[in-house]
Amino acid sequence: MKANLTLRMYLKATRPNKAGMLPIYARITINGERLEFTTKKYVDPKKWDQRGMRAKGNTEEARTLNSYLDAIRLKINQTELQLQYQGTTLTLSNFKEAYSGKKEKARTIIPIFQNHNDKVKELIGIDYAKATHTRYETTLAHIQKFLNWKYQKDDLDILEIDNIFINDLDFYLRTEHKCANNTVMKYIKNFKKIIRICLANGWITTDPFINYKSKFIQIEKTLLNQEELDQLTAKILINERLTLVRDIFLFACYTGLAYIDIKQLTTKNIVKGIDGQNWINTHRQKTDAPSNIPLLEVAQNILYKYQDHPKGNHENTLLPILSNQKMNAYLKEIADLCGINKILTFHCARHTFATTVTLSNGVPIESVSKMLGHKSIKTTQHYAKITDRKVSNDMENLKKILKETGKTNRKTNN
Repeated sequence: MKANLTLRMYLKATRPNKAGMLPIYARITINGERLEFTTKKYVDPKKWDQRGMRAKGNTEEARTLNSYLDAIRLKINQTELQLQYQGTTLTLSNFKEAYSGKKEKARTIIPIFQNHNDKVKELIGIDYAKATHTRYETTLAHIQKFLNWKYQKDDLDILEIDNIFINDLDFYLRTEHKCANNTVMKYIKNFKKIIRICLANGWITTDPFINYKSKFIQIEKTLLNQEELDQLTAKILINERLTLVRDIFLFACYTGLAYIDIKQLTTKNIVKGIDGQNWINTHRQKTDAPSNIPLLEVAQNILYKYQDHPKGNHENTLLPILSNQKMNAYLKEIADLCGINKILTFHCARHTFATTVTLSNGVPIESVSKMLGHKSIKTTQHYAKITDRKVSNDMENLKKILKETGKTNRKTNN
């Protein structure tokens, strides 16, 4: 779409001089963006033609002033034509640079990226989790290594970032760093945010991602089916530490809470729900979205079991949870002892809650989404998958409905 430039000259009533004359200002508008500047000339407001944007009359004073304003108009038109002749996109930033004759200092990608990361760091615990800042810092480190690999430079003008740059970055991450497809996509997505910042500020006018085509590959999420969940629950573990880890993992399976959210639970998070029963009322650290979960009996019993545990009392938490790293290490050992041939991590519990505990037992996905603290059903669909058991139960219910209404016995008309 061709950019349009409009010019308006007007009097600024808020800045009269001692003689009561008003300054003449010029306003240039390009694609909705404005640039205002003074012409450094004053005029009696009674002698100003607002529609014609010039001084009234044919006096020497009026002719001199109008000639001066015409010279400004001419320079603006010549600047616009100059940009068109050069094939430069007409933006307010490009116009200002050409009109003033002063070339703006080149903007480079590394300081822009670092400035973004510094702001994210300041917002940890407010708008972002610490892990989010870490991911952006990791992405920045990859960009710096890529610049050295491809350009033998420590930085690059953002105007040099094009579609070739993006595709070469993709290639570099896959070959030099052996990153899997979805890992590459996460780094590219982080970098794309920086490009959006550049576009929003008008520092670049063409999106280098326009013709970039790649997508996330759906990964099969690890979760426990009902049989494995029963095995884990029934297993008698002699080791006290393994028993603790198993119990807290089960608590997560029956509440859907992530590791960090369980770690931060206190007695204040247990409230009486609309049904008069105990609910967990909390906000997810990752998104700050509310998560309200009715406590199932299994989860309630685990809370009772550890309510007087010295570690929980000392740290003022509901459960004496270990570090995430230790929890995951012990879970692998527990899986072996229970004969579960899956690589268990603490996050598997969240997927187990979404699929095995709730969705497979007829809980609507809208309710599952609300308990998980998701802002979109689409996010929940990544956690919860439709199992054969769920399909079988749903079809059995359909068969009953059809049988009761007699629809299965009706004959079709020829």
